[in-house]
Amino acid sequence: MIDHVGFEVADLARSAAFYDAVFRALGGRRMHSGAHAIAYGIVAPSLWIVVRGHPAGLGYGHVALRARGRAAVAEAHRAALANGGSDEGSPGLRPQYGSLYYAGYVRDPDGLRVEFVSGSD
Repeated sequence: MIDHVGFEVADLARSAAFYDAVFRALGGRRMHSGAHAIAYGIVAPSLWIVVRGHPAGLGYGHVALRARGRAAVAEAHRAALANGGSDEGSPGLRPQYGSLYYAGYVRDPDGLRVEFVSGSD
């Protein structure tokens, strides 16, 4: 049902370094690269970052990126922190979402909360 999601960023190069590392850790890749937009995915571009066209809002939700197992959650979390992200929750079980729900959380360079998740009931 959802084709893609796009986020406006303040600094495209800074955000690209963050998402390049995160998607590499999750088995994805950069699928489109232009002067004002970059897209990531596995089969098709599903997450876009674009140059911000107006001042940033006060806050907004989060995006959850699927990982292939707990090791990939940990690797994506580590890659995010090494590339300008900040910790919002170390990888671990989140039983409030299901007995097998394993996730880690970061904030990207623009403050978007990014979740890496593996497993579900």
